[in-house]
Amino acid sequence: MGRLIPAYFNWSGGKDSTLALYKALQSNTFDIRYLLTTLNQEADRISMHGVRSELLQAQAGSIGIPTKTVHLPTSSDMSAYEAVMNQAITELKAEGISDCLFGDIFLEDLRMYREQKLKEVGISAYFPIWKRDTKELIHEFIDLGFKTIVVCVDSSKLGEEFVGRVIDKEFISDLPSTVDPCGENGEFHTFVFDGPIFENPILFEKGEIVYKTYEAKTTEKETIEYGFWFQDLIPI
Repeated sequence: MGRLIPAYFNWSGGKDSTLALYKALQSNTFDIRYLLTTLNQEADRISMHGVRSELLQAQAGSIGIPTKTVHLPTSSDMSAYEAVMNQAITELKAEGISDCLFGDIFLEDLRMYREQKLKEVGISAYFPIWKRDTKELIHEFIDLGFKTIVVCVDSSKLGEEFVGRVIDKEFISDLPSTVDPCGENGEFHTFVFDGPIFENPILFEKGEIVYKTYEAKTTEKETIEYGFWFQDLIPI
């Protein structure tokens, strides 16, 4: 067997990241040295998912790959995000890392954006579950023995009753037909707490469910408000 390619994984702690990491490890192609994760600087939680950093570190410890975290201010715009990410990626490149892996499935614009930004630093991007059928993917994820809980839902796509549920085949059948089975359009986000790449399950208890709103500019004079339900998870 030849030399493994030094790489890092763009890690969210959710099911797509986990399945893509599983596939990458199975391939025996990459030496994955870090799980790179963005955290909200003020809350110290995984961006968009709202999961506490203690649970991220528990995941990494159970998987056996250390984290590299990037802290983002709550009010950061795209230029601020790109600046801190560029710094982190440049540091990884200086360590001899040449490749990065993602759990994206079918969002073409996002893939092109990632590839362009990484190319500027001289890093190649790989997408282990790219263009897979999302219904097949979520069933494969469950059949492999992975366990994940929904920690965030977009309130314009799903009701509060979906947040805090463990994803199983009943959950999939309950999803509206307008919602992607993997939530690839941002309908929901998850936290994986057990499965074949984990040495031991991540222990937690459910905390409160919180509703939060965020504003996004559509034009200079117009903004849209987005609402999300979050299930807090408390480490045990």
